[in-house]
Amino acid sequence: MDQPIEKRRAGRTLRGVFEWLIERGLQVCALLSVATTIGIILALLLQSVPFFREVSVKDFLTDREWTPLFAQKHFGILPLVAGTMLVTAIAMAVALPAGLMIAVYLSEFARPRIRRMVKPVLEVLAGVPTVVYGYFALSFVTPALQTFIPGLKGFNALGAGLVMGVMVLPLVASLSEDALYAVPQRLREASYALGSTRLQMVFRTLIPAALSGIAASFILGVSRAVGETMIVAIAAGSQPTLSLDPRVPIQTMTGYIVQISMGDTPHGTLEYHTIFAVGLTLFIMTFTLNWVSMALRNRYERAYR
Repeated sequence: MDQPIEKRRAGRTLRGVFEWLIERGLQVCALLSVATTIGIILALLLQSVPFFREVSVKDFLTDREWTPLFAQKHFGILPLVAGTMLVTAIAMAVALPAGLMIAVYLSEFARPRIRRMVKPVLEVLAGVPTVVYGYFALSFVTPALQTFIPGLKGFNALGAGLVMGVMVLPLVASLSEDALYAVPQRLREASYALGSTRLQMVFRTLIPAALSGIAASFILGVSRAVGETMIVAIAAGSQPTLSLDPRVPIQTMTGYIVQISMGDTPHGTLEYHTIFAVGLTLFIMTFTLNWVSMALRNRYERAYR
């Protein structure tokens, strides 16, 4: 009779050791993610210091020209920021309304068979390499747009922005659908009980109730578009022009980083350190967007907890 008790004790001891190892492993994974983020911040800061020793922050933020590789050098990041925001605005004009409508359709109107067909298509779009999107924009979308848009250049913000919107679309649709599913069923039933039609329930009850979650998906989509690299590097051009004309070539922050990182710029020079200053600016922008998205999502979860 004593042997089973000893075995049970040994089993509990082994289970306790196993759980302790799992807990320590999870802690290590969490610390690795934090350490990676801190390492990225330190790398950007340390490599940006030599740049800001020679270029003032005021000139960096206010100068309207970006020509670090020219004989007459200017280090104003406004053209890169303007190009990034222009392409992002075009992408969001495509992804946000289309993504929300897809989410509403899948959560409230689609039959199970159609939902099973549409969801894999969205997942395929999310899994397509961005370099494929870039060449699709350059070789198909831009020539198609040139047939009815006069003055559209071969490299332009419009084609890159439209294709980027298609790339961001699955992210917005998926997260918005999750937000709509999380709305309590009693709100839908209460809306129907008051005489609402399905469309009235969706636009007057469901979407307002899920607004925080939908807004969080929108901001994450913007953050994804701001940080996109290959589409803009291939299809948008490499001319840092302070312009809001989507028909002309522009250059984004990520596109400039790709250009300098190709190896033609000597290591340690001022021109080389510009990529870290631009990367630091991009990191601050995306970090702010992600922080706002998390705050909105937390507010949404507290509202329906």
